[in-house]
Amino acid sequence: MCAVELSDHPIQLSPRVDPEVQAWALGRYGGPRRNAIIAMKERGRRDLAAPLGAALSTALGRLGTWGVLDTSAPLVLIPAPSRARAARRRGGDPMARTAALAVGPGAVCSAVSTRWGVRDSVGLSAAARRSNLRGRVRLTAEGRGLASVFGQSSADTGPEPATVVFVDDVMTTGATAAESISVLHGAGIRVSAAVVIAGVG
Repeated sequence: MCAVELSDHPIQLSPRVDPEVQAWALGRYGGPRRNAIIAMKERGRRDLAAPLGAALSTALGRLGTWGVLDTSAPLVLIPAPSRARAARRRGGDPMARTAALAVGPGAVCSAVSTRWGVRDSVGLSAAARRSNLRGRVRLTAEGRGLASVFGQSSADTGPEPATVVFVDDVMTTGATAAESISVLHGAGIRVSAAVVIAGVG
């Protein structure tokens, strides 16, 4: 599987739970994208992070060309929080690995994590997904470090220090993005957009 099979012109999503930023996907959840995501997450195909990362990099470049993302500032990707048990089972966080291959490890900040008690969201309604995550996404030490940089920028009213993008593999209802971005905005980290590999619906 190659990046060409996974790439497409990014499409704008309208998730049921509003993340308060524009949400974009590389394409719909189906075909090669669906197969690659399932194989990477559930079958240990760590090698698929490379073509997915390349496809994500292409999409981010297009969003910059379209004016959706400000390319005058450094780009920072914040992967969606992954449940610790799931990450251990998968040999690490697949989305963080994909993001690092898209923009380089120095431009990825694991700024949010989930607290104990978050269930697998498969099969949950939009309302149940939101309830499952409410109050259970927190800022990490890396996130606090990023927040301090944004705080310094705000204090001297200079330009934003980075263009921050929240990234995930799939957006189903938007609940994960909405809760995570709310936490980031509460810490003073302005998120420019949410970009996912595939959108459902």
